[in-house]
This record gives sequence, structure tokens and C-alpha cells, in this order.
Amino acid sequence: MATLAGVATPSEGFPPVVGPDARVLILGSLPGDRSIAEQQYYAHPQNAFWPIMRELFGIHGNYQDRLQQLVDKRIALWDALQSSVRPGSLDTSIRLDSARVNDFEALFVAHNEIELIAFNGKKAEQLFRKFVGPQLPDRPFRMVGLPSTSPAYAAMPFSGKLSRWRQAIGSTADQSVVRREP
Repeated sequence: MATLAGVATPSEGFPPVVGPDARVLILGSLPGDRSIAEQQYYAHPQNAFWPIMRELFGIHGNYQDRLQQLVDKRIALWDALQSSVRPGSLDTSIRLDSARVNDFEALFVAHNEIELIAFNGKKAEQLFRKFVGPQLPDRPFRMVGLPSTSPAYAAMPFSGKLSRWRQAIGSTADQSVVRREP
């Protein structure tokens, strides 16, 4: 977050990473300072997101390669918020009075195969349910809250986070929800 003449300017999120046949949508809250500086989802080196994706789906390589591998696995990546004032990177610092939500209506119209929404942390789920939930399209979505991969959520070790993520979306992969059919 920057300031201009003492006025806080909002942190801006990224466009979605989504392929035409996405089945799973992983939602964060809003990119943190490190991610914004590097223009990459989950750029903080202690964030467990990419290590979890590596363990679950074998995703590796440079940032663009990892994004393409998510798309190939039919996994979409986005944030609940398009922008918000947030001093620092903590979700608890997101100012709701300045929050602008991403355009989920357009996303779900364009990508009508999305059937699972996996929230990366409680704040992502709270923001989505508060701002988007009442306007969800009339179709079934499975929604699951997952432990935040943020290093700020240190109450759960990596092994616990990995286990919960595996239960939620790893089993989905086993059911060919995120794998393309031959």
C-alpha cells in the first residue's frame, strides 16, 4: 500500500489465472506487499501455497510455468478483492470500507464448469461470503475453507496445511475434477 500526500491508496489485485475448462477456483483475499511488488500470486518465500501445489500436483518451475500447470490441471486462481486499502500484508488490516470485489458474475458466466471454490484462509472465505455470496449464480458450488498458506498463519505447521489441502482438493484431483479427460 502506498500513500499519496498522507492518503492511503488501495492495494490492487491481479487478474484471474483461469483456463477455459477450469473446475476448481482457489481464492485468496488480496495480494500482499511482496506479491504486488513482484506481480506474482503468493510471492512471499515463506508462503506455503506453491510448495503445497508442488506436493499435490507436481507443479514446479518458474512462475509462468507454474501458472500454466495450474491451468492444465483445471485449477483457477484469483482473490476475493480487486482492491482495498491495507496497511501491510495482514488480512486483518484490510479496510472493508475501501474494499472492491472482483467480478465473479462475469467469471462464473465465462467459466461455468467451476464447481469447487476453495478458500485460502478464513478472510478469503469471509470476504467472498459477505460480498459475493448473495449474488452467486443459481447453480451448485461446493465451497471449502482451507488453512491459509500465509506465513502469518503459523499456528498450523506445513504438514497440517498440506493434509487439509490434500483432503479438500487433492481428492478432487483423484476424481478427475481437475484432470483433463483423455
